[in-house]
Amino acid sequence: MDTRMVQFIRALRAAGVRISLAESQDAMYGVDAVGAGNRDHFRSTLKATLVKEGRDQSTFDYFFPLFFGNNTPPMENIPDNLSPQEQQMLQDALQSMMGNMQALKDLLRQLLEGRPFSQEQLNQMGQQSGVNQGSEMYQRQWFERRMNRQAGMQQLQEAIEQLLQELREMGMSEQALGELREQLRQNAQGLSEQISNYVGTSLAEQMAQQEPQPKPDLMDVPFTQLGQSEVDAIRDEIRRLAARLRSRASLRQKRSHSGTLDVRKVMRHNMRYGGVPLELKYHTKQVKPRLVLICDVSTSMRYCAEFLLTLVYELQDVVAKTDSFIFIDDLVDISMTFEEKQPQEAVSHVLHQNPPGYYSTDLGNSLKTFQRDQMGKVSSKTTIIVLGDGRNNYNNPRLDIASDMQRRSRRMIWFCPEPQSMWGTGDSDMHQYAPLSSGVYKVSNLRELAGAVDAILADG
Repeated sequence: MDTRMVQFIRALRAAGVRISLAESQDAMYGVDAVGAGNRDHFRSTLKATLVKEGRDQSTFDYFFPLFFGNNTPPMENIPDNLSPQEQQMLQDALQSMMGNMQALKDLLRQLLEGRPFSQEQLNQMGQQSGVNQGSEMYQRQWFERRMNRQAGMQQLQEAIEQLLQELREMGMSEQALGELREQLRQNAQGLSEQISNYVGTSLAEQMAQQEPQPKPDLMDVPFTQLGQSEVDAIRDEIRRLAARLRSRASLRQKRSHSGTLDVRKVMRHNMRYGGVPLELKYHTKQVKPRLVLICDVSTSMRYCAEFLLTLVYELQDVVAKTDSFIFIDDLVDISMTFEEKQPQEAVSHVLHQNPPGYYSTDLGNSLKTFQRDQMGKVSSKTTIIVLGDGRNNYNNPRLDIASDMQRRSRRMIWFCPEPQSMWGTGDSDMHQYAPLSSGVYKVSNLRELAGAVDAILADG
């Protein structure tokens, strides 16, 4: 049991669950105290000692039955439920339909008799399917399909239908045929479950043999490659990231040695020198930017827009004012939502109310709406941030409006996730937007996005 527990813990660590040596020892001590006789108590003890975070509970629940479950599903000996006459009909039908297909005949008999695959059969099919070469749990379904083909499960379904047709022609009642079909279906499902459990357990044991690979820093994972667990982790960390950016922005926005000379401070501070102005003092003030955000929330840009909006609204104490808009095929004003809700709740609400759908991205049309309804919010003190990849699905990019926005504002900045080598390819108009802006920041991951926001805030 100790060896199995060690394998289980190693597999959890390989799957990304953080488990220290002390926690592993706690699990061992807990099982020693509780025992393994009661499976529910055993499972609860391991879960309480090994799982610290809510998002890891599903990983624990997935791996536990692979190491400590009964991988042989219950199956039924079908002929025992038939009358002697029906048993004879079944034997005759098997003889008449099979011909020389001995392998399929043996499998069908195994199914009828409710015999699960032996360990030797599973090992042989697993070896032929290459399961022993697997190393990650995402490969499970692929190996299951290969093993099902090796076992002949698809041909088995065809053989079952042929068998039932033979029995129907021999005069078996429809009620008996229906009961036989259901029993065969349940036994076939049991064999498939056995294959699935074998593949899952094999992969888990092979994962346990490996040392956990160091995971890349979430700050550097491209938005396009984020998994759900990584997105959840970033959402948990975003407030701490915002706190760091807030401190940096506050310090850098203070211009203590520039601006207008403060005569009163100079005189007061230099009284100790007899009024001789040896130390000069200046008016200090904090320059806070006025922002207009225009964010693409189409499928490819969704995470990037979510994190940008959350960051900016977590940083409102170092921003004078923020007006926010999103678009896919047209512009939507979302500023009021952020006045009524906390940043993460507001972002979640906005994205839920504006899901990606059949419509295509059209920044040009969105800029037209902005010009018509919102251009009054742009002044010489405004920094406009456009988050998008500049892809318009071959619609009119409305470069004239983009140029006018840049001219009216203090500056118009692009946050684009695509490298410059991708600009102008396909339906991209980024190569035309870039010359009309004050600058372009590449924001393909959280580190680049945070750096871009930091630069904007620092420069007021």
